[in-house]
Amino acid sequence: MKHSRVALTILFCVGAVAGYGQTSGTQPDNTKVNKRDRNAGEATADQQKVNAADRDLTKRIRQSVMADKSLSTYAHNIKIISQDGAVTLKGPVKSEDEKRAVVAKAVAVTGSADKVTDQISIMQ
Repeated sequence: MKHSRVALTILFCVGAVAGYGQTSGTQPDNTKVNKRDRNAGEATADQQKVNAADRDLTKRIRQSVMADKSLSTYAHNIKIISQDGAVTLKGPVKSEDEKRAVVAKAVAVTGSADKVTDQISIMQ
């Protein structure tokens, strides 16, 4: 009898944990934005160049964005894609002010607004 209680308790706990891990079917916030990235002409993170200069450029922009604690998690997670010295910024941010701040940081690092392509969207 005692062993059956222990076995039943373990079985109940395993069932509860398995049920807890189920997804609710809610889509991530930026699902629609990610669909845009499937277009052949769009710059995506897998197109990031492996040369040292582009990696360093992306790193310096990311460090600048992450250092600004006034920005939201969305802004901190913006996609930064460097290709031959040109940078594309993608992803959602919470406000126009955040968008301007992220773009300004990228322009400051690259040295020219002509080298930064802004594809950042503002969450509704």
